[in-house]
Amino acid sequence: MFCGEDTSKAKEIWLVDAAPVVIEKFETAVKELEQFMASCGLENRAEDVANLKGDLARAEFINYFKEVQRYKTQLEQYTDLDEADKAKIEAVMPEEELRPFKIAYLETAKRLKEQQDKDGDNLPEDLQQLDFEFVLFASAVVDYDYIMGLIAKYTDTKPSKQKMTQEQLINLLSASANLMDDKEDIAEYIKSLTVGKPLSEKEIREGFENFREEKAAKELAVIANKHGIAVKPLKTMVDGVVERMIFDGDALSDLLAPLELGWKDRAKKETALMEDLIPQLKKLAQGGEIAGLSAYE
Repeated sequence: MFCGEDTSKAKEIWLVDAAPVVIEKFETAVKELEQFMASCGLENRAEDVANLKGDLARAEFINYFKEVQRYKTQLEQYTDLDEADKAKIEAVMPEEELRPFKIAYLETAKRLKEQQDKDGDNLPEDLQQLDFEFVLFASAVVDYDYIMGLIAKYTDTKPSKQKMTQEQLINLLSASANLMDDKEDIAEYIKSLTVGKPLSEKEIREGFENFREEKAAKELAVIANKHGIAVKPLKTMVDGVVERMIFDGDALSDLLAPLELGWKDRAKKETALMEDLIPQLKKLAQGGEIAGLSAYE
């Protein structure tokens, strides 16, 4: 009744394939990815994704690997896999190969998504219609709380007895879409910590927030010095924007008023300043939308 006369769709919606069927689909998807990489003159290795030439080739990679991850994610939902099934899945693409591919996927997808947002209708149709399906890469396990807990455990061990190395911790972080916007900051924070000097999870959280605030302040100081603006008024303006999630053009005019520029020079200065400031504002907004900011993009 739900699907009308086409009862085949009912099977697709309500019936789940048996695990061996999904394993075969997973295997096919991996082979198709391998064939695609070979057609580009590359080996089927995550590090070779960076050698793909052109955005259309990168878009094709997105589509091929997305299918690999789709079936891998589906297989992770089965609770009755026997040891033979698990061994076969691991043989198709071992986890140590899959994780670097996830990182390559997320980095490539982020780059193409930025182009979609910036250029829109000017892109080739294949790029315009590209769907990244980040949900496939967003593990319910690897979230902010989980990572903070792992970092606390990471500091609370002697180097010789570490269960997870710094590199493995950062790779786990990089392979999750959940933390894509915070990946760079968390990775830098992890590198700043000393193993063997244990910190509680609360101290890790507070330390990370302080680290992020200090980094943001330094980045704003660089922007202010570059454009000949006092740091304090710039920070006051940015704090106000983030607090209200509204960009006020009058506040920008007030910020540049001490420079006493003519209207042409002021327009150029606004454009140059906003080019550096927009990424910083978006980062501080942590995924929220700042009203009025699009007028300067």
